[in-house]
Amino acid sequence: MALEHGTRVESRIVDVSKFDDVRVLKDTAMSTFGRVDVLMNNAGTSMKTTSWSALELWQHLIGVNMWGVIHGIQAFTEMMIAQTSPSIIINTGSKQGITNPPGNPAYNVSKAGVKAATESLQHALRNTENCQVSAHLLVPGYTFTGLTRAKEKPAGAWSPEQVIDYLIEAVNQGSFYIICPDNEVSSAEDSRRILWAAGDLVHNRVPLSRWDAAYEHEYDSFEVT
Repeated sequence: MALEHGTRVESRIVDVSKFDDVRVLKDTAMSTFGRVDVLMNNAGTSMKTTSWSALELWQHLIGVNMWGVIHGIQAFTEMMIAQTSPSIIINTGSKQGITNPPGNPAYNVSKAGVKAATESLQHALRNTENCQVSAHLLVPGYTFTGLTRAKEKPAGAWSPEQVIDYLIEAVNQGSFYIICPDNEVSSAEDSRRILWAAGDLVHNRVPLSRWDAAYEHEYDSFEVT
């Protein structure tokens, strides 16, 4: 596809849960453009799961959300390092992979895996000699995309364009964790929720105590200092 100002866009349908498909995508990108400067592992899906049912949904969801990111890392990273020029890898996580709210455990597990994989990737890259590749974890807030299944943008949601603007600014500042607010949840509230969730481990509370009636008053009065 030819666009104005010499821009060229190529599109491919890829099943990111299959490593061979992602490897073919990498080979196609290299043969077409000769290099990859930005890799964004963003493919995602969501469906209702519970802790002990719908195994096939667990497998599909983790196959796309987590293995899709891992496949992208495995297929592209070594080649991007070998380019010896500045490039970036952006993996899309989720706040649900950090605070683990009840309601969709398979989705939470998949996004927690993305967080862990991206943290390890960033550590490995910055400790690789002469490596000019950086990794970043994008954590959108409430965003109006196909996953919201809404016909019109809800008032509380950000548009995809707002997320991208926030992402670009954060990357330019060198941020690894890019945790986007939205029109309902501020960055300060995100920090509060994340710190409370970490406190479950530190203080040996019941898991997911934020949603437990016994901790409701304590959470409501919890302040980040």
